[in-house]
Amino acid sequence: MSPPRPGAAPLDAILARLLALHPKRIDLSLARIERLLAALGDPQRRLPPAIHVAGTNGKGSTVAFMRATLEAAGKRVHVYTSPNLVRLNERYRIGQAGGGSLVADCELADALGECEAKNGEAPITVFEIETAAAFLLFARNPADLLLLEVGLGGRLDATNVVERPLASVITRVSIDHREFLGDTVAAIAAEKAGILKGGVPAVIASQVREALAVIERVAARVKAPLAVAGEHWTATEERGRLVYQDEDGLLDLPAPKLYGRHQFENAGAAIAALRASGLKLPAAAFEAGMVRVDWPARMQRLSQGRLAALLPPESELWLDGGHNVDGGRVVAAALADLEERVSRPLVLIVGMLSSKDSAGFLRNFSGLARRVITVPIGQDRAVPPATLAEIAQAVGIPALPRDDVETALGVAGKLDLVPAPRVLITGSLYLAGEVLAANGTPPE
Repeated sequence: MSPPRPGAAPLDAILARLLALHPKRIDLSLARIERLLAALGDPQRRLPPAIHVAGTNGKGSTVAFMRATLEAAGKRVHVYTSPNLVRLNERYRIGQAGGGSLVADCELADALGECEAKNGEAPITVFEIETAAAFLLFARNPADLLLLEVGLGGRLDATNVVERPLASVITRVSIDHREFLGDTVAAIAAEKAGILKGGVPAVIASQVREALAVIERVAARVKAPLAVAGEHWTATEERGRLVYQDEDGLLDLPAPKLYGRHQFENAGAAIAALRASGLKLPAAAFEAGMVRVDWPARMQRLSQGRLAALLPPESELWLDGGHNVDGGRVVAAALADLEERVSRPLVLIVGMLSSKDSAGFLRNFSGLARRVITVPIGQDRAVPPATLAEIAQAVGIPALPRDDVETALGVAGKLDLVPAPRVLITGSLYLAGEVLAANGTPPE
């Protein structure tokens, strides 16, 4: 484990006090953050030009592709994403010449403290005050662009106070967070489409028909010009490369460094957004962006670290934070592609929250995984490992529960499998964060 961070204790204390102000972690509304931002002097009006990104899956990867491309072009890029995996600072990347860096503990504590003081005892969610702190930090540090990821939904998300971004992006929409966004893809798409603004170009990744119909209706109502995947732009894999095309021409690029077929689509959405924003970037920047991109816990190979050392040397250890049915689908497809390249028996180590469709997620791996080993997550809403093992058994995958990831890895390494297994830890971003911390490889 890493040594204690200077400033970590003040950060933890601030977050504990904020949670007491409004115990509900999620309560979608714009009124509270608008009140706080007004008290802070409306820093959201002094931000660099922004690209706003919503969607169910692929938001973070799309942002990561844009950041890598923009930084390769010499731009200073602020980035706001969520959730963090190991420490809160991951949500705030401050743009600098030559590449940005995560905000320092002391600077983040000061911004959160300032927001806390201005808010007083008024109710506010932790995410809202974290977002207000982001706007303070980004307004006070010069940069060329801001990449702004929606936290949840879009229409009532705290980030949606930014009135006129350069472009809006909606990545693939699927079922997740039913309790906040609705029970149907159409209802969820309506919430995501709430980020669309009149006259602001909107880039739409590949969608199921119901979602696209809703997005198109909202765009027509607010008069947001659309650039839809498959209609106005395409991003396909050809001979192991990414070929992107729109009305401005064709780009023949290296395959994305992030693994999986779905990352070709996310990279395409990133390219489309940068071009729709009117940014004139050289082809070399797009080429560099594909190979420099980094986004932890998305089909991430863990070849070094304490946990990786628990498996036999010939084994493979992968990590992915996928946690909903559609996320499981694309991860299973990526694993199937790996199996075609180098065949290895697949073992899953899985921990999930009770708010997720565990059976639907695991069903993606039926016929692909030899064994599921279930583990706890350090969250109140986690599914008990024994219960999760029963769910895996019910969808046709042999399963057994264990008390922690280390023990689960020990079991995976001792299974009678030839050749040595390919092990994937998955099911939750919370679990992914715990794994990266325990492995000694936190995001930087």
